[in-house]
Amino acid sequence: MNTLRAAIKFALVAAMAAALGPATAASKFNKCTLNGKQLFGKVQVVKSFPDFRVQQVENFADLNVQRVKSFPDSCGKWQWVNSLPDFTIEYVEGSPDFTITFVENFPGEN
Repeated sequence: MNTLRAAIKFALVAAMAAALGPATAASKFNKCTLNGKQLFGKVQVVKSFPDFRVQQVENFADLNVQRVKSFPDSCGKWQWVNSLPDFTIEYVEGSPDFTITFVENFPGEN
């Protein structure tokens, strides 16, 4: 009887986890911020100790990023710099904080 109850509890927990699915971009970001940092501005690519670990993907990214040369003042607009960044990123192949796709128009959260 205890084995049956344990099996039922396990099945219920597994079903709830499957129903919730992976975290979505909406649950990762809060008004285009993550961990208290805005996801726009001056960005520097680093190889260690980044603010964010990002993975570049072709489809279904958490954030659409537009490269700009000036005025990175709205969600998803990134200006590359070599010093004094607003935040730093490291490109990774797995376990990113969020995924990005580079776009020409319409940057921002997906």
